[in-house]
Amino acid sequence: MRRVFYDTEFIDNGKTIDLISIGMVDEEGNELYYVNNDCSFKKVLKHKWLRENVLPYLPTLDDRWDDKYGHSEVVKSKYFISREVKNFILGKCPTFVPEGTKLPKYETVELWAYYGAYDHVALAQLWGSMIDLPKGIPMYTHDLKQEMDRLGVKKSDLSHLDKGNEHNALDDAKWNLQLKQFLESLHD
Repeated sequence: MRRVFYDTEFIDNGKTIDLISIGMVDEEGNELYYVNNDCSFKKVLKHKWLRENVLPYLPTLDDRWDDKYGHSEVVKSKYFISREVKNFILGKCPTFVPEGTKLPKYETVELWAYYGAYDHVALAQLWGSMIDLPKGIPMYTHDLKQEMDRLGVKKSDLSHLDKGNEHNALDDAKWNLQLKQFLESLHD
């Protein structure tokens, strides 16, 4: 089984969820991180919470994503991101697999996120509606917060985990993997 831990940053206005960035890691140490060039930079800039908590970790110039002149390798179109995310989840991402490497075939994939409901919607909307999810990508995400509640773990119990830059999608994805490993250690 393949387990992918992820986080998204997004603009939510109560009607739509617009992906800003996505970070993913797996248990083998592979990583994926992209910023959605199709997301309105001006909307992010106008949103006080996003401007203060998310924007500092994104590749930007004064008034736009840092992509116009090839300065950033992570700022890509939503279409490009959707293809790379699909390949990463299914274990076929060319960005981390050396040419000619044979990957194991994964029969099932689990997605894991912390407070993952909106993350899953942002993920699913890379391909359109939920019914448009590519074959092999789960229609739900396992929620680490629910797992914490089930096990009676409080956020104060997690101070030993390396948080990195909170609200950086890749750092948060790495934290999600650490959290899952910690929760599993409670069973041992």
